[in-house]
Amino acid sequence: MAYECFTFLRNTMLPHRNIHKYTWTSPDGKPHKQIDHVLIDRRWHSSVLDVRSFRGADCDTDHYLVIAKFRERLAVGKHGAQRADRQRFNLMKLNEPEVREQYQIEIANRFAALENSDNDEDVSRNWEKTKENIQTSAKESLGLDEFKQNKPWFDEECLGFLDQMKRVKIQWIQDPSQSNVDSLNKVTREVSRHFRNKKKAYLRAKMEEHETNNKIQNIRDLYRGISDFKKGYQPRCNTVKDEKGD
Repeated sequence: MAYECFTFLRNTMLPHRNIHKYTWTSPDGKPHKQIDHVLIDRRWHSSVLDVRSFRGADCDTDHYLVIAKFRERLAVGKHGAQRADRQRFNLMKLNEPEVREQYQIEIANRFAALENSDNDEDVSRNWEKTKENIQTSAKESLGLDEFKQNKPWFDEECLGFLDQMKRVKIQWIQDPSQSNVDSLNKVTREVSRHFRNKKKAYLRAKMEEHETNNKIQNIRDLYRGISDFKKGYQPRCNTVKDEKGD
């Protein structure tokens, strides 16, 4: 089928030790199979530099993590260098009277200094000064809005459970005895149960927060919360930049 689709199974063409070729191991630790593959178009097969399995990576599955190294050819966007990074300010702080008053004072002082400037300047130059004053005042008074985590309920306690499961899995990889298999299954069930309870508690708290916002007519936060639930998981894409930030 790969030949008919003009693709290559790239991880079958690279020399590696057998332990780095296997992608699945039976729960009893005896049969090893290579059943997960990396397919790539025939035109770009030379871009794959290496493909191998990593047994130590914990993905909560009986399959191993398969990682491929690519040599990508990037094209420079025509307008990419001209677009500046967008800054999102923490507008929620405006609900606090002290922060709102401080922001008003900052804006008033900066615009008072702007009124004393030369009125014969170019319109574009005046707009740049106005925008710079607003952004500087907002950054000093409000601060920048932090990016939202994809899993806010995943805290240090969850990280500790995950590290415990990793240690048990490494023991099972090194010695696939029946006792280690039973220990891995037990820890996996406990970790999965803990993660489910954490997520349910987080969702229950968010629903109560939405109900409270609805009762007090806080439409802005209510709309944002509902939008986040409707969007679901959103992968984050980062722009490739050089040393100068372009």
